[in-house]
Amino acid sequence: MASSYASFSAVFNGFAATRPNHPSTFLVTSLKFSRGTSNFRNLRNGLSLKSSNNHGFQFQTRNFSVYARAAAEKTVHDFTVKDIDGKDVSLDKFKGKPLLIVNVASKCGLTSSNYSELSQLYDKYKNQGFEILAFPCNQFGGQEPESNPDIKRFACTRFKAEFPIFDKIDVNGPSTAPIYQFLKSESGGFLGDFIKWNFEKFLVDKKGRVVERYPPTTSPFQIEKDILKLLAA
Repeated sequence: MASSYASFSAVFNGFAATRPNHPSTFLVTSLKFSRGTSNFRNLRNGLSLKSSNNHGFQFQTRNFSVYARAAAEKTVHDFTVKDIDGKDVSLDKFKGKPLLIVNVASKCGLTSSNYSELSQLYDKYKNQGFEILAFPCNQFGGQEPESNPDIKRFACTRFKAEFPIFDKIDVNGPSTAPIYQFLKSESGGFLGDFIKWNFEKFLVDKKGRVVERYPPTTSPFQIEKDILKLLAA
């Protein structure tokens, strides 16, 4: 029995398993499968299997299946954030709309061009369902030092911004806002787990899934063709 357990441990390297009272049964609650590993097809379907070595091992994956399905279905729409006036906003109000999510700043060298182009894109496509969600952040060179009312006044007065602007947040570090933890975890890429600077951008489809991530130097106008694809989808 000990050798059989060791051999299954080797096969399920890194998988979490607990052993119930019955000496020949293991309840697997958390598994990670390599893509394309056909041997685990039935496990992914949530079936219980007995091993072929006649030791009576039984793998029950119902808990894992439920967990994996829930994790896979998490989207931007599952989050609630505070707007620039301090009111809670559930992002599920944007279901069915492509989103461009961007961390903004008022005193950055990229501010004028980005705010101007964002406002023009919003005016052009808002009636087709396109939305821009702007999140002020002061983590890059201290270039968003103002209060929420001053940020709102700056964006709406100088650049005629009509798109939603939200509460000032952290996008990196231990106090990272949950929405940005999600955006970064979903997008990956060479930028990894860190927002590089002001005006980094995430494009989100109508179902709330992150489909593209752009560095700060990518202008909003350069993203227009990708926005059009999502509007047409």
